[in-house]
Amino acid sequence: MFYWVMKHIVVGPLLLSIFRPWIVGLDRIPKDGPVILASNHLSFIDSIFLPLVVDRQVVFLAKSEYFTGKGLKGWATRRFFQAAGQLPIDRSGGKASEASLNTGLRVLGEGRILGIYPEGTRSPDGHLYRGRTGVARMVLESGAPVIPVAMIGTEAVMPIGTRLPKIRRIGIVIGEPLDFSRFEGLEGDRFVLRSVTDELVHELRLLSNQTYVDVYASSVKEQRAAQSA
Repeated sequence: MFYWVMKHIVVGPLLLSIFRPWIVGLDRIPKDGPVILASNHLSFIDSIFLPLVVDRQVVFLAKSEYFTGKGLKGWATRRFFQAAGQLPIDRSGGKASEASLNTGLRVLGEGRILGIYPEGTRSPDGHLYRGRTGVARMVLESGAPVIPVAMIGTEAVMPIGTRLPKIRRIGIVIGEPLDFSRFEGLEGDRFVLRSVTDELVHELRLLSNQTYVDVYASSVKEQRAAQSA
C-alpha cells in the first residue's frame, strides 16, 4: 500500500511532471507473469524512473548499504528504497552472489517483474560496459521473458557523485523480448552464460546508441580510484 501511495499519489506524479520522460515500447511489457527488465545503468535515478513508467511494480535488487544507514538520513534512504520496491542484497560476491540470484528467482517465481542491470554497476562515463553473467543465469533458470531497456540521458540529470538532480528530460526505450529458449537446461555452461549475456548487452547497445567497451565497469572504477589515491 505504501508503495502504491508513493508511486501514484505522492512522488510519482510530481517526478513525471517535472522530468517529462518520453517512452518507446511500453506495450512490450506483459500485463502479468514473471518478466526480467534488463537495463543499461547510467545514473542512480534509473531505478526510480523505470518503475514509475511501468504499470506493474518493478522490483530491483539494491545493495544492502542503502538499507542500513543510521540517523535521519539512513531512515529516509531506507524508506525511499522500500517505497521504490527495492530489495536489499549483499554484493560482496561468493555465497552472497548466490543468495542474490535466489532472491531474484523468488521474485520471478512470484510472477513479478524483476529489474536488473547486466553491467552490475553504474557506468562511470556514459559508455556501455561488459555484462556480468549473473543475469544470464537468472534468465535461464527462471525461464522468464527478458526485455532489454535503454535509459537515455539520465546521466546528465544526476551524474555519479551529485546529490541533487538537474531538470532535464529523459528517455526510456523498451525493446522486443529476447528468446533464449534454445539454451534451456544449459545454465551451468559458462560459455552459454557468456553468449546470452553478450547478446543481451548487444541489444542494449543498439537501443541506447552507447559506445561499447569490452571490460567490466567495476574494473574501470577500481583503476580510476587507484590512480586518484
